[in-house]
Amino acid sequence: LHLFQALSRLLVNYTSIFVIGVAVFTFFFPHTFDWVRGITQTVICIIMLTMGLTLTTNDFKILAQRPLDVFIGACAQFIIMPGMAYLLVHVWHLDPALALGILLVGCCPGGVSSNIMSYLCHGDVAFSVGMTCASTILAPVMTPLLMKITAGEIIHIDAIGMFQGILLVTIIPVAIGCTLNYIYGKRECFPTIQSLMPGISVTCLAFIVGGVISTVHDDRGTRHDALPLDLCRRLLPQHPGYCLGWLAGKLAGFNTAKKRTISIEVGMQNAGLATVLAGNFFAAQPLAVLPCAISCAWHSISGTILAGIYLKWDKMHGKG
Repeated sequence: LHLFQALSRLLVNYTSIFVIGVAVFTFFFPHTFDWVRGITQTVICIIMLTMGLTLTTNDFKILAQRPLDVFIGACAQFIIMPGMAYLLVHVWHLDPALALGILLVGCCPGGVSSNIMSYLCHGDVAFSVGMTCASTILAPVMTPLLMKITAGEIIHIDAIGMFQGILLVTIIPVAIGCTLNYIYGKRECFPTIQSLMPGISVTCLAFIVGGVISTVHDDRGTRHDALPLDLCRRLLPQHPGYCLGWLAGKLAGFNTAKKRTISIEVGMQNAGLATVLAGNFFAAQPLAVLPCAISCAWHSISGTILAGIYLKWDKMHGKG
């Protein structure tokens, strides 16, 4: 068990390197992750289950104890990134399939790994968990609604089906995890199990990236031409997302820790969920999963870089 705990910590500390390594490996050996293609939804369910297993009743109390903070965070989450994605799509006049993928990522809730990044950069971890909980709970309603608004002119959005799909892969697994935590949380072995969850979550995220790259690798001409172009364009909205998240915290009068947290929460989306939704609801536009797959890796990289910048700032000002 100690070996697995150490491995879990290693995966968390080097999330971006691991995910990118899997992506590069799959690019050259695409059939390695063929087995993921049919179980992507199951994998994202496991990620959300790991989130639920690490949540306690105290984490949900934050929603009641700090309602204004969480409300401001949720508003920033579901306004800034969808807005940036919509602006990007129309400025670049992107191909409809790529546009769908970018909009979908922008309209998804915050990612689980944002809590880890918030912890690493001395942010407000309790606030980070509260924001993630709030955006995840709101996602079944907000993501289909925002997609209807931003992408309705591109393709018909099955809002009811998307609501049910998000409920199935987010709320239900999280609820099961929280229930297990509540029932077995006081048992001696449970903290050990919890310590393994972040590593499992990172591994599942890497599997999703590998599975998507394996899927889109088959049509060499189209995918290989689109991949680098989409990657360059997809990177653009993240930096304004992080900056605008920080600005939202500044306008709200947040302290440094909370400003860091809201910037990370806004900029890092649940791209794994977006990948599942793209595969389930936009099957007629297979390239829609490409921005989602790229985002899975890029959010880990950019979040790690931003956390490092915050830590560097602390050291330069004698706060490290």
